[in-house]
Amino acid sequence: MEVDSQEQLQRKQSTYLSLDENFEIQKEVYRGQQYSQIYFARLHMMRTLLYSLVPNWKSHLPVLELKEGKECIIFGTLYKHMKLKPCILDEYSKERSVAPLIKPHNFMHQDDYLVLEDESGRVKLGGTKLSTSVYVTGVVVALHGKETSAGAFFVEDVLEAGLPPQIKRPLKSREDKYVVFVSGLSIGRSSSNPLQFQLLVDHITGHLGDEEEQGLAAEIVHLVIVGNSVEISRGLLNGQNLASKDQSRLCEPFKELDILLTQIAASLPLDIMPGSSDPANFALPQQPLNRCLFPGSTTYNTFRSCTNPHCFELDSIRFLGTSGQNIDDLTKYSEAKDKLDFLERTLRWRHLAPTAPNTLGCYPFTDRDPFLIDSCPDVYFVGNQEKYETCLLKGLEGQLVRLICIPRFCETGVAVVLNMRNLECHALTFGTQISS
Repeated sequence: MEVDSQEQLQRKQSTYLSLDENFEIQKEVYRGQQYSQIYFARLHMMRTLLYSLVPNWKSHLPVLELKEGKECIIFGTLYKHMKLKPCILDEYSKERSVAPLIKPHNFMHQDDYLVLEDESGRVKLGGTKLSTSVYVTGVVVALHGKETSAGAFFVEDVLEAGLPPQIKRPLKSREDKYVVFVSGLSIGRSSSNPLQFQLLVDHITGHLGDEEEQGLAAEIVHLVIVGNSVEISRGLLNGQNLASKDQSRLCEPFKELDILLTQIAASLPLDIMPGSSDPANFALPQQPLNRCLFPGSTTYNTFRSCTNPHCFELDSIRFLGTSGQNIDDLTKYSEAKDKLDFLERTLRWRHLAPTAPNTLGCYPFTDRDPFLIDSCPDVYFVGNQEKYETCLLKGLEGQLVRLICIPRFCETGVAVVLNMRNLECHALTFGTQISS
């Protein structure tokens, strides 16, 4: 009977395939490249795609025949002229001692307008079909409309790329297998709670609860840590030589994180992605965190340091996600009813980070745009958000995508659990308050 119990508590396994190659920077080097090259690569790929969609959209209209008063279809990259958009030259020219008391969280203004551009030039867009509150600089679209006497283009309809095709994959098994997502651990922050972190680790590794709860923990096959795992005090990063005491304080968050990850890696596979507060390159795509930061965890082959964005497959189910920078930037330059709407837009635009490199830092690729989405994921997640949100997005061609906003764990104590059998997910909350 004891043997049977042990067999029931064997952790389930899954097959793993990394698809991060597209986000890895290997042979590329900085040689004064211009960011126009990544826009040209994006426009070339997306225009070819949109051109193939036109016959099923407006087959009766001429393409690229721009004449005053004549309806036609044109292609190009949107540029949004924004009155409140920050300018580095303006910041440089201002007195350093004068700082605004309130910094706007969103730079939208009623006078904003959209422009369409390609290799030949720019044309200002008019009409109400193309909302300035929805679109951002960098989105490639096809537009139906006509040129006005003022030289603008009056938009009557817009064609987006839409959700990319999704590979139909038969589920390998009908058994429950779970993936846990957690982001924003922010180890090192003064308000962080080490006990909360340990509860998370003990739950995932099966060291909490009764036999039933341990049985559920044994069905967790993977953990994804979605950015911002550590937070270093800005007082320690002032560019001056650090005293030995400060050097020790600088290392403490990494030591604490490595202890936690070592406990997890000894039990199940985990992926860790860099975020905006982690010691990685600032520009997207962020490269994997250096393995020397995790001397304990790296002794296990279950530990994987990954890129941001991150793409992988578990049992042929495709996952795609970021640590949140792409969505956070969209919230500054456009508006939506919730964060899930932003996730859906990036899928419909087939681009993970349309605002890069305009307002979001990215590597100056010359011959490709790694953020284009050519295959629809089954699960699309984004980390370091204010709250947990999720929905199931259905495409016109039968695509089914689970969208997930993962909240910052340090502030909410919430992790997200996804069942790979049916793509259902729920929040898992870890509290440490003692009731009186």
